[in-house]
Amino acid sequence: MMHDRQGPSAVQMQQMAEAVVRSLPEEFRDQMGEIVLQVEDFATPEQLASVDLTDKWTLTGLYEGEALPDRSIWTSGRMPARIWLFREPLIAEWRATGVQMDDLVRHVVVHEAGHHFGFSDDDMHRLEDEA
Repeated sequence: MMHDRQGPSAVQMQQMAEAVVRSLPEEFRDQMGEIVLQVEDFATPEQLASVDLTDKWTLTGLYEGEALPDRSIWTSGRMPARIWLFREPLIAEWRATGVQMDDLVRHVVVHEAGHHFGFSDDDMHRLEDEA
């Protein structure tokens, strides 16, 4: 029964996310060097509010940081960008859809990395549809 499957631990999901970044083409990896990958069980209320959501089960990932196109050479001392993966919603999606967990993690990491490069959600959905 799919619902009974145990999902990956936070450490295992972190390792999956790091493997995704290592598998990206070099030109993207080079520009993602400072991004911190972080796994938490759920988004905080503030993180949910930042994307106009209230249900903690609906957010599987989040990019927090300044997109590359928006950066200035005059800015210094900023915190590194972060890609958050929210473990429990990802496990729930995995159980509900049967999609491989590696594929779900890859999708979230690539989607959130797209924000780092300045793509909007609409841009990324269009690119996914064309692929």
